[in-house]
Amino acid sequence: MLLEWFSQLNAVTQALIGTLFTWFMTAVGAAVVFMTRSVNQRFMDAMLGAAGGVMIAASYWSLLAPALEMAEDGPLPPWFPATVGFLLGGLFLWGVDKLLPHLHPNAPMSSAEGILPQRNRRSTLLVLAITLHNIPEGLAVGVAFGALAADLPSASLTGAIALALGIGLQNFPEGVAVSMPLRRDGMSRRRSFFYGQLSGMFEPVAAVIGSAAVMLIEPILPYALSFAAGAMIFVVAEEVIPGSQENGNKDLASLSLMIGFAVMMILDVALG
Repeated sequence: MLLEWFSQLNAVTQALIGTLFTWFMTAVGAAVVFMTRSVNQRFMDAMLGAAGGVMIAASYWSLLAPALEMAEDGPLPPWFPATVGFLLGGLFLWGVDKLLPHLHPNAPMSSAEGILPQRNRRSTLLVLAITLHNIPEGLAVGVAFGALAADLPSASLTGAIALALGIGLQNFPEGVAVSMPLRRDGMSRRRSFFYGQLSGMFEPVAAVIGSAAVMLIEPILPYALSFAAGAMIFVVAEEVIPGSQENGNKDLASLSLMIGFAVMMILDVALG
Protein backbone atom coordinates (compact mmCIF):
# COMPACT_ATOMS: atom_id res chain seq x y z
CA MET A 1 0.00 0.00 0.00
CA LEU A 2 2.79 2.39 0.97
CA LEU A 3 4.83 1.44 -2.11
CA GLU A 4 1.80 2.03 -4.35
CA TRP A 5 1.31 5.51 -2.87
CA PHE A 6 5.01 6.25 -3.25
CA SER A 7 5.01 5.14 -6.90
CA GLN A 8 2.35 7.72 -7.74
CA LEU A 9 4.52 10.64 -6.65
CA ASN A 10 6.66 12.53 -9.14
CA ALA A 11 10.38 11.80 -9.29
CA VAL A 12 11.45 14.99 -7.49
CA THR A 13 9.18 14.24 -4.52
CA GLN A 14 10.37 10.64 -4.43
CA ALA A 15 14.00 11.79 -4.42
CA LEU A 16 13.25 14.27 -1.65
CA ILE A 17 11.60 11.63 0.53
CA GLY A 18 14.42 9.16 -0.18
CA THR A 19 17.10 11.61 0.90
CA LEU A 20 15.14 12.76 3.93
CA PHE A 21 15.61 9.14 5.03
CA THR A 22 19.37 9.33 4.37
CA TRP A 23 19.49 12.59 6.35
CA PHE A 24 17.60 10.87 9.17
CA MET A 25 20.20 8.08 9.25
CA THR A 26 22.97 10.68 9.50
CA ALA A 27 21.12 12.15 12.49
CA VAL A 28 20.77 8.68 14.06
CA GLY A 29 24.53 8.26 13.79
CA ALA A 30 25.14 11.70 15.27
CA ALA A 31 22.77 10.84 18.15
CA VAL A 32 25.24 8.19 19.36
CA VAL A 33 26.95 11.09 21.11
CA PHE A 34 24.10 11.09 23.67
CA MET A 35 24.68 7.43 24.57
CA THR A 36 28.43 6.99 24.94
CA ARG A 37 31.65 8.91 25.43
CA SER A 38 33.55 6.92 22.80
CA VAL A 39 32.98 4.46 19.98
CA ASN A 40 35.05 1.33 19.40
CA GLN A 41 37.52 2.11 16.62
CA ARG A 42 37.29 -1.37 15.10
CA PHE A 43 33.53 -0.96 14.85
CA MET A 44 33.90 2.43 13.17
CA ASP A 45 36.48 1.12 10.68
CA ALA A 46 34.21 -1.83 9.86
CA MET A 47 31.25 0.50 9.32
CA LEU A 48 33.33 2.81 7.13
CA GLY A 49 34.59 -0.13 5.08
CA ALA A 50 31.03 -1.39 4.62
CA ALA A 51 29.99 2.11 3.54
CA GLY A 52 32.65 2.00 0.83
CA GLY A 53 31.31 -1.33 -0.41
CA VAL A 54 27.76 0.02 -0.55
CA MET A 55 28.88 3.04 -2.56
CA ILE A 56 30.90 0.97 -5.05
CA ALA A 57 28.03 -1.46 -5.66
CA ALA A 58 25.51 1.37 -5.98
CA SER A 59 27.77 3.13 -8.47
CA TYR A 60 27.49 0.24 -10.89
CA TRP A 61 24.08 -1.38 -10.44
CA SER A 62 22.07 1.76 -9.74
CA LEU A 63 23.96 4.25 -11.91
CA LEU A 64 26.41 2.95 -14.53
CA ALA A 65 24.31 -0.03 -15.68
CA PRO A 66 21.23 2.14 -16.44
CA ALA A 67 23.49 4.75 -18.06
CA LEU A 68 25.00 2.16 -20.42
CA GLU A 69 21.58 0.75 -21.25
CA MET A 70 20.06 4.13 -22.04
CA ALA A 71 23.05 5.10 -24.20
CA GLU A 72 22.48 2.07 -26.46
CA ASP A 73 19.68 3.97 -28.23
CA GLY A 74 21.77 7.11 -28.73
CA PRO A 75 23.89 8.24 -31.69
CA LEU A 76 27.19 7.62 -29.86
CA PRO A 77 28.79 4.33 -28.75
CA PRO A 78 27.19 3.27 -25.41
CA TRP A 79 30.49 3.50 -23.58
CA PHE A 80 31.06 7.15 -24.52
CA PRO A 81 28.43 8.93 -22.33
CA ALA A 82 29.20 6.61 -19.41
CA THR A 83 32.94 7.17 -19.67
CA VAL A 84 32.69 10.93 -20.09
CA GLY A 85 30.19 11.32 -17.26
CA PHE A 86 32.16 9.01 -14.96
CA LEU A 87 35.43 10.89 -15.44
CA LEU A 88 33.74 14.29 -15.14
CA GLY A 89 32.18 13.20 -11.85
CA GLY A 90 35.59 12.29 -10.46
CA LEU A 91 37.17 15.51 -11.73
CA PHE A 92 34.34 17.57 -10.22
CA LEU A 93 34.86 16.03 -6.78
CA TRP A 94 38.62 16.43 -7.13
CA GLY A 95 38.12 20.14 -7.81
CA VAL A 96 35.70 20.56 -4.91
CA ASP A 97 38.13 18.68 -2.66
CA LYS A 98 40.89 21.16 -3.55
CA LEU A 99 38.71 24.25 -3.06
CA LEU A 100 36.33 23.44 -0.18
CA PRO A 101 37.88 23.95 3.27
CA HIS A 102 37.46 20.67 5.19
CA LEU A 103 39.00 18.45 7.84
CA HIS A 104 38.72 14.68 7.86
CA PRO A 105 37.51 13.09 11.14
CA ASN A 106 40.21 12.36 13.75
CA ALA A 107 42.73 14.48 11.83
CA PRO A 108 44.64 17.38 13.44
CA MET A 109 43.87 20.94 12.38
CA SER A 110 47.27 21.13 10.70
CA SER A 111 46.06 18.64 8.05
CA ALA A 112 42.97 20.66 7.06
CA GLU A 113 42.55 20.90 3.28
CA GLY A 114 41.10 23.38 0.82
CA ILE A 115 41.48 27.13 0.41
CA LEU A 116 42.24 29.01 3.66
CA PRO A 117 41.06 26.13 5.91
CA GLN A 118 42.69 27.51 9.07
CA ARG A 119 40.26 30.46 9.07
CA ASN A 120 37.40 28.05 9.86
CA ARG A 121 36.49 26.37 13.12
CA ARG A 122 37.06 22.64 13.54
CA SER A 123 33.31 21.97 13.68
CA THR A 124 32.76 23.78 10.38
CA LEU A 125 35.59 21.90 8.69
CA LEU A 126 34.28 18.50 9.87
CA VAL A 127 30.77 19.25 8.60
CA LEU A 128 32.18 20.39 5.26
CA ALA A 129 34.21 17.16 4.98
CA ILE A 130 31.11 14.97 5.32
CA THR A 131 29.15 17.36 3.10
CA LEU A 132 31.75 16.64 0.41
CA HIS A 133 30.69 12.98 0.65
CA ASN A 134 26.99 13.76 0.69
CA ILE A 135 26.92 15.78 -2.55
CA PRO A 136 27.46 12.75 -4.83
CA GLU A 137 25.28 10.55 -2.62
CA GLY A 138 22.34 12.92 -2.83
CA LEU A 139 22.92 13.44 -6.53
CA ALA A 140 22.97 9.66 -7.06
CA VAL A 141 19.61 9.20 -5.36
CA GLY A 142 18.16 12.13 -7.30
CA VAL A 143 19.19 10.93 -10.74
CA ALA A 144 18.18 7.35 -9.90
CA PHE A 145 14.61 8.50 -9.25
CA GLY A 146 14.80 10.87 -12.21
CA ALA A 147 15.76 7.94 -14.43
CA LEU A 148 12.36 6.39 -13.79
CA ALA A 149 10.87 9.00 -16.13
CA ALA A 150 12.94 7.48 -18.97
CA ASP A 151 11.17 4.14 -18.43
CA LEU A 152 14.36 2.07 -18.57
CA PRO A 153 14.07 -1.64 -17.68
CA SER A 154 17.14 -1.37 -15.44
CA ALA A 155 15.86 1.81 -13.73
CA SER A 156 13.11 0.65 -11.37
CA LEU A 157 11.39 2.22 -8.41
CA THR A 158 12.50 -0.57 -6.09
CA GLY A 159 16.06 -0.20 -7.36
CA ALA A 160 16.04 3.53 -6.60
CA ILE A 161 14.58 2.80 -3.16
CA ALA A 162 17.32 0.22 -2.58
CA LEU A 163 19.92 2.86 -3.46
CA ALA A 164 18.42 5.32 -0.95
CA LEU A 165 18.29 2.55 1.67
CA GLY A 166 21.91 1.56 1.08
CA ILE A 167 23.18 5.13 1.22
CA GLY A 168 21.09 5.74 4.33
CA LEU A 169 22.71 2.77 6.08
CA GLN A 170 26.20 4.00 5.25
CA ASN A 171 25.32 7.51 6.48
CA PHE A 172 25.13 6.19 10.04
CA PRO A 173 28.92 6.03 10.54
CA GLU A 174 29.29 9.44 8.88
CA GLY A 175 27.08 11.03 11.54
CA VAL A 176 29.14 9.32 14.23
CA ALA A 177 32.37 10.44 12.56
CA VAL A 178 31.41 14.11 12.97
CA SER A 179 29.69 14.19 16.36
CA MET A 180 32.12 12.04 18.37
CA PRO A 181 35.34 13.98 17.55
CA LEU A 182 33.56 17.23 18.40
CA ARG A 183 32.43 15.76 21.72
CA ARG A 184 35.99 14.63 22.47
CA ASP A 185 37.15 18.20 21.76
CA GLY A 186 34.91 19.44 24.59
CA MET A 187 31.79 20.51 22.68
CA SER A 188 28.45 19.84 24.38
CA ARG A 189 26.45 16.76 23.37
CA ARG A 190 23.66 18.87 21.86
CA ARG A 191 26.00 20.95 19.73
CA SER A 192 27.96 17.85 18.69
CA PHE A 193 24.72 16.22 17.58
CA PHE A 194 23.61 19.36 15.76
CA TYR A 195 26.79 19.57 13.71
CA GLY A 196 26.75 15.81 13.10
CA GLN A 197 23.28 15.77 11.58
CA LEU A 198 23.84 19.07 9.77
CA SER A 199 26.12 17.40 7.25
CA GLY A 200 23.24 15.24 6.02
CA MET A 201 20.92 18.10 5.11
CA PHE A 202 22.71 18.70 1.81
CA GLU A 203 21.69 15.31 0.40
CA PRO A 204 18.02 16.30 -0.12
CA VAL A 205 19.17 19.51 -1.85
CA ALA A 206 21.48 17.61 -4.24
CA ALA A 207 18.79 14.97 -4.84
CA VAL A 208 16.12 17.50 -5.82
CA ILE A 209 18.53 19.29 -8.16
CA GLY A 210 19.63 16.02 -9.76
CA SER A 211 16.16 14.57 -10.29
CA ALA A 212 14.74 17.86 -11.61
CA ALA A 213 17.65 18.28 -14.03
CA VAL A 214 17.32 14.87 -15.64
CA MET A 215 13.55 15.20 -15.89
CA LEU A 216 13.87 18.54 -17.68
CA ILE A 217 16.77 17.53 -19.91
CA GLU A 218 16.36 13.80 -20.51
CA PRO A 219 19.24 13.48 -23.04
CA ILE A 220 21.74 14.24 -20.26
CA LEU A 221 20.52 11.27 -18.19
CA PRO A 222 23.31 8.82 -19.17
CA TYR A 223 25.88 11.51 -18.38
CA ALA A 224 24.16 12.43 -15.10
CA LEU A 225 23.97 8.81 -13.92
CA SER A 226 27.61 8.12 -14.70
CA PHE A 227 28.65 11.53 -13.30
CA ALA A 228 27.13 10.56 -9.94
CA ALA A 229 28.88 7.20 -10.12
CA GLY A 230 32.26 8.79 -10.82
CA ALA A 231 31.81 11.26 -7.97
CA MET A 232 30.99 8.45 -5.54
CA ILE A 233 33.93 6.30 -6.65
CA PHE A 234 36.26 9.28 -6.17
CA VAL A 235 35.01 9.71 -2.60
CA VAL A 236 35.48 6.00 -1.88
CA ALA A 237 39.01 5.91 -3.30
CA GLU A 238 40.16 9.26 -1.87
CA GLU A 239 38.66 9.11 1.61
CA VAL A 240 36.46 6.16 2.60
CA ILE A 241 38.90 3.28 2.01
CA PRO A 242 42.01 5.11 3.32
CA GLY A 243 40.01 6.33 6.34
CA SER A 244 38.83 2.81 7.18
CA GLN A 245 42.41 1.48 7.17
CA GLU A 246 44.42 4.30 8.75
CA ASN A 247 44.05 2.84 12.26
CA GLY A 248 45.55 -0.54 11.37
CA ASN A 249 42.32 -2.50 10.90
CA LYS A 250 43.02 -3.21 7.23
CA ASP A 251 41.74 -6.79 7.07
CA LEU A 252 38.56 -5.96 8.98
CA ALA A 253 37.90 -2.91 6.80
CA SER A 254 38.53 -4.87 3.59
CA LEU A 255 36.21 -7.72 4.59
CA SER A 256 33.57 -5.19 5.67
CA LEU A 257 33.85 -3.48 2.28
CA MET A 258 33.12 -6.79 0.57
CA ILE A 259 30.15 -7.42 2.86
CA GLY A 260 28.80 -3.92 2.17
CA PHE A 261 29.23 -4.49 -1.57
CA ALA A 262 27.39 -7.82 -1.36
CA VAL A 263 24.52 -6.39 0.70
CA MET A 264 24.00 -3.49 -1.71
CA MET A 265 24.22 -5.84 -4.69
CA ILE A 266 21.53 -8.06 -3.17
CA LEU A 267 19.32 -5.07 -2.35
CA ASP A 268 19.64 -3.60 -5.82
CA VAL A 269 19.38 -6.79 -7.86
CA ALA A 270 16.73 -8.52 -5.75
CA LEU A 271 14.52 -5.47 -5.31
CA GLY A 272 15.26 -3.96 -8.72
